Amino acid sequence: MAAMNLDELRKSVMSAAQGAMSLQIAFIGVANGLFDALAAAPASTDELAARAEMDEGYVRRWCEAAFAFGMLQAHGARFELADLGHAFRPSTPGTLMPFAVQAVLGAHMSDRAAELMRTGERPGERVLAERPTILPWFGPMLEATFGGFFEREILPSLDAYRELEARGGVAVDLGCGNGWYLRKLAARYPHVRGVGLDGFEENVRHAREQAERAGLSDRLTFQAGDIHHWTVREPASLVAMNRALHHVWEERADVFSTLRDAVVPGGAVVIWEPRWPDELSSLREPRGRGLAFQNLSEHVQGNHFLRPAEIEDAMRGAGLEPRSYLFAEGAEAVVVGTRPR
Repeated sequence: MAAMNLDELRKSVMSAAQGAMSLQIAFIGVANGLFDALAAAPASTDELAARAEMDEGYVRRWCEAAFAFGMLQAHGARFELADLGHAFRPSTPGTLMPFAVQAVLGAHMSDRAAELMRTGERPGERVLAERPTILPWFGPMLEATFGGFFEREILPSLDAYRELEARGGVAVDLGCGNGWYLRKLAARYPHVRGVGLDGFEENVRHAREQAERAGLSDRLTFQAGDIHHWTVREPASLVAMNRALHHVWEERADVFSTLRDAVVPGGAVVIWEPRWPDELSSLREPRGRGLAFQNLSEHVQGNHFLRPAEIEDAMRGAGLEPRSYLFAEGAEAVVVGTRPR
């Protein structure tokens, strides 16, 4: 390899490495509320430590690192947020927070993949809970990444949601996380009621808190449960699985039978999944790179991403009538399976 070519590659890799460091520093600020604490007013490191209830030694080193990467400005012994620091605040519209969470989650999943590659072990979703700082941010990360997209692109495009509103029916969200999907749905459609189920108690608690904060707790309820063990008080008009089907794909025959039986005749099963491409070359595109990395992470959890045709076939096998919708230049797929009347 030519020396100049190697030098260029080294510069590119060094730039990527510094980008990773920047996101890791940002995650510390997000997870410990340091960006929010500094937003109130500039502070010295001991004042910020007291404000955030953190150790001053760690806070001082974090401030120095965040300053080095342009997230903070320094005025003597006091620090304040720079524009980049403000952008990582979870409450900032269009927040960059998801990038920080994804970077640290990705590092954790990479470490687990490297460890497990020899044995082939695939420990499942429990790996998400192995890092106590990450799990509380998983739901907010998904909401910040996909919530606005859902409101702008998916909600207006599907007849299933309008029909749900017309009948004043119940929507069930399996694997609801912090409840963002049902909150967006209920905010747009005032006659819709919702039940969210999740396997992590912490997610259920956050979902209830967010629904209360949004004034939607009279129409939305959340409880512990999963695709295999759940009940609702009345038949559902719509059952949704958002980026969750691939977690139970190996049991798809039982899963789709359960979903079909859960909805009333004329009701809908709505599956939203990242769309695995038909051509390997698509993975070289910017969207495809992230998808390829996530698919490696999914393998650690015992999963893999799907193609819409696979989901349609599984729906037909369960007696549902499927129709696929593609969004985000084909990167996102929503497959609606209607139960015949």
